[in-house]
Amino acid sequence: QWDAVDRVANQGQRLLVVQRTGWGKSVVYFLATKILRDKGAGPTLLISPLLSLMRNQILAAERLGIRAATIHSDNLEEWPEVEATLRENRCDVLLVSPERLGNAEFMQKLLPLIQGSIGLFVVDEAHCISQWGHDFRPDYRRIVRVMRFLPPRVPVLCTTATANDRVVRDVETQIAHLHTLRGPLVRHSLRLFNIRLDDQAERLAWLAHFVPQLPGHGIIYCLTIQDTRRVAEWLQRQGVEVRAYHADLDSELRVEARSKPHVLRVSAAHAAGSAVSSSTARRCAAARTRNMSGLVC
Repeated sequence: QWDAVDRVANQGQRLLVVQRTGWGKSVVYFLATKILRDKGAGPTLLISPLLSLMRNQILAAERLGIRAATIHSDNLEEWPEVEATLRENRCDVLLVSPERLGNAEFMQKLLPLIQGSIGLFVVDEAHCISQWGHDFRPDYRRIVRVMRFLPPRVPVLCTTATANDRVVRDVETQIAHLHTLRGPLVRHSLRLFNIRLDDQAERLAWLAHFVPQLPGHGIIYCLTIQDTRRVAEWLQRQGVEVRAYHADLDSELRVEARSKPHVLRVSAAHAAGSAVSSSTARRCAAARTRNMSGLVC
């Protein structure tokens, strides 16, 4: 971790860190932020794709004595306060989603407050930049365009746990002068099973029978919102304590669902990452009620 911190904070490099989940990539950008702020640099701009991840990152920053704030669609009432902290240089890290870079109000009103004084530019889940990444998001393309307007002295830190060689090469091609620090991605605590089941009824029956017997809590991934509702309703009727989680939920219901880490969650695939923010989750399954011959657990 210190090698990455040193390259960014002291050598001013543009660095891509590819390390497994749990390695401590957030520690790198928070420590680098602390060092740069102590040197008189401006705040860090951190691009993060998931609201639940932002919340965890803010808590982690606070534990390190770093003042962090975020701008997103669910906290519009907090924008004036965040704007004040930016004007008064009381914010060490500003976390935003890549979609904010396409928001006119953010680009015209808030970004100019720090654009000329950004101390560090961080891109979390950087594999989303690459069209070859498993979770490519077009909004991440805006990040590369914003980087072109950064002063050469501003260090850049990109982090990911899921970039193969092709993705790494693609990101390196898009971001000039990018160095790569890569470690092993194997997690020996993970086990993968593919269970062959013939039809929808059999798959739902398997979930209702075996999920309650598994230790701990976890998440069931579904491809669509419709499947998410169907699986959650079925399990609830079987007496399983479960909550559906998907993009159509009101923000208050999403926050409520995330606040109950002991409850099994059924999540639509596009919202899956924001449904899992607990380090104690012990199981997951990928399920589709139609046109799929099995479950991946």
